[in-house]
Amino acid sequence: MTNPNDNTPSDKPPARGMRRNLATYGDPGFSLFLRKAFIKAAGYSDDALDRPIVGITNTFSDFNPCHGNVPRLIEAVKRGVMLAGGLPMEFPTISIHESFSNPTSMFLRNLMAIDTEEMIRAQPVDAVVLIGGCDKTVPAQLMGAVSADVPAIQLITGPMLVGHHKGEILGACTDCRRLWGQHRAGQIDEQEVEVLSGRLAPTQGTCMVMGTASTMGCLVEAMGIALAGSGTIPATHADRIRAAEASGREAVKLALHGPKPSELLTPAAFRNALTVLQAIGGSTNGLVHLSAIARRAGMSIDLAEFDTIGRSVPVLIDLKPSGDHYMEHFHWAGGVPKLMKELGDHLDRSARTIDGRTIGEIADEAEEVPNQVIIRTAKNPVKPTGGMAVLRGNLAPGGSVIKHAAASDQLLTHTGRAVVFDSVEDMVRRMDDPDLDVKADDVLVLRNAGPRGAPGMPEAGYLPIPKKLAQAGVKDMVRISDARMSGTAFGTIVLHITPESAVGGPLGLVRSGDTIRLDVPNREISLLVDDAELERRKSEWQPPAHLAEEARGYRHLYLTTVLQADEGCDFDFC
Repeated sequence: MTNPNDNTPSDKPPARGMRRNLATYGDPGFSLFLRKAFIKAAGYSDDALDRPIVGITNTFSDFNPCHGNVPRLIEAVKRGVMLAGGLPMEFPTISIHESFSNPTSMFLRNLMAIDTEEMIRAQPVDAVVLIGGCDKTVPAQLMGAVSADVPAIQLITGPMLVGHHKGEILGACTDCRRLWGQHRAGQIDEQEVEVLSGRLAPTQGTCMVMGTASTMGCLVEAMGIALAGSGTIPATHADRIRAAEASGREAVKLALHGPKPSELLTPAAFRNALTVLQAIGGSTNGLVHLSAIARRAGMSIDLAEFDTIGRSVPVLIDLKPSGDHYMEHFHWAGGVPKLMKELGDHLDRSARTIDGRTIGEIADEAEEVPNQVIIRTAKNPVKPTGGMAVLRGNLAPGGSVIKHAAASDQLLTHTGRAVVFDSVEDMVRRMDDPDLDVKADDVLVLRNAGPRGAPGMPEAGYLPIPKKLAQAGVKDMVRISDARMSGTAFGTIVLHITPESAVGGPLGLVRSGDTIRLDVPNREISLLVDDAELERRKSEWQPPAHLAEEARGYRHLYLTTVLQADEGCDFDFC
């Protein structure tokens, strides 16, 4: 009898469909017999069960409005799979939403990656459609898919449409932060804040500015693992449904002929993604996620190379928070294909994509939209250099990042007095204290907010302007931390300081009153304290108390194995 279990080494082609990834009973023939007996209980015919099987991740959750359209997308993917002769099989995985994840969505990203990987490995899928949108879901799915290395295609849920208030166009969550800042400064009252909460996110879908979700929607196209043009379609539009159907069709081809993620996500694909990340003024989180995905593929992201790319690649997309517009405008201006056309030879045009075309072929076929102003040319950029810069110095020997495209120009070279907050809780407790010793030209420092320190590396790097300064009209200050910030945020903010303070990084040695120098043109972030004093402080340093406390389950796994930001905050064993 032929062994139908593809886990057994053999010179024969791997098993497909129902013969793939059999449960272990010690008798492969019985395993297949039992599998068919139970699946037929669902009413499947032998003809259906003989088809290539395409798995579809169901990441719908009542706690995840960004994925509110997933049921319709699944329906369309199934239609596309069946039209192409395959058998669609949806299965649930973890769903993570930014606003409904305690302590942070980043804390749970790796759990979703493990869940996705193991469900792909365990079940008889010849290819898989990954449906994700909210910030950490797409990175988690790609991390899992790369590790499982079964042919996969990413389907983005899509950005929501813009909101309106008093004649102004609004977008979550850049305008959430701007308007909340006005509320803290006493310029917007409680009643208007309640009205705004119903207008900032008016439809299902992800944030409609160039936050992390939109950034990942662009990057999956740049890496070639999503269909061209599919990363930016609004969540509510019929084109999004058609993209789902097309992704289902494509998945059947993948099931029969590949490529696998390991064949698609090459060094060229990652370099293209880094280039697009700089050109869109994308989320700083995108760099962490690309580092994690690349690590799963056996590669690493070189922060120095990323900075070099940013020195030559301009920001070409006029979207908040680096510009003025929103994702639906970017999409109808030509989307990522048009952007890649404008980037020209900055990209590796020979890189292969999911449907067999090259990045160059997709760029050449980009739609030309007369008089659009969202996607700029290299001669008329939004910013002359890329969205992000990598900073180093005695405060960040492993590197740190600043989204200088969304910073205040006058603060990019700045020396100021440190005002230190020892934790997120300390910041919450003291930030609005009228007796806080702080001035507009000081440098706000938050530590113990990294992967292990918080834990979960919260988006707390967007430290609020102290209330008394906000009420005096201060809009921006230099802020530094080992935390992250939302891609929707703006300001002169240094993030991802590595190593983090909780593991002994030099940020943990800073004291209020110290002098800190920020020099973005020279890529420096430094603490102006002599080495002898720093050595003395190091001998007195103690890690956060929670790292010595007993932990169980996933929290224990996270605290003992999570890596630093420069390695993507993945687990060391992944």
